[in-house]
Amino acid sequence: MPQTKIIIRPLFFLIIFGMFIGCGEPEPRRPVEVKSGTFFKESVERSKRLLAAEEEQIKAIMASDTAHEYDHSTTGSWFYYDVKNDQTDYYPQPNDLVTLSYNIVTFDNDTLYSKEDIGTITYMVDKEELFPGLRNSIKLIKEGETATFLFPSSLAYGYHGDNNKIGVNVPLKSTLTILNIEKQKDSLFN
Repeated sequence: MPQTKIIIRPLFFLIIFGMFIGCGEPEPRRPVEVKSGTFFKESVERSKRLLAAEEEQIKAIMASDTAHEYDHSTTGSWFYYDVKNDQTDYYPQPNDLVTLSYNIVTFDNDTLYSKEDIGTITYMVDKEELFPGLRNSIKLIKEGETATFLFPSSLAYGYHGDNNKIGVNVPLKSTLTILNIEKQKDSLFN
């Protein structure tokens, strides 16, 4: 029996000592790999270069097209009127129901989607999904007007394309016609 006490006593102190060491402050885990942000910086720089190149294409198109006077939208597209309506001052507002038709072509005038392919659509302003450039352009023209827009790829289908005819980072041209605007009763601009 005395030999058991001799073995248990050091073992007991060793277990107690181990518990004190194990009860220290928890150490935070360190990341295996530290991200420096260079990927995002490079991506931003790549996007800026792409936009600058596309804007140069747009400027070249406008310079060679002496038949039209282009306007620049606040959202980054350029456009000219094919048909203007001076009989009204009302532009589509959020929640208005707009009947429209449009096409999508490349800057080289290759038709990707004709007006017939797309058909006449009814769109509730700012409540439904369209590509960003078109969504913003609808609010720039009035009922009965037709305008042709030039969109950099960032306002078109961007880095993803449409998974069909529109590829990655393709700037687009679109001729948009507003056929009808059904004003909503809750619109502040009625």
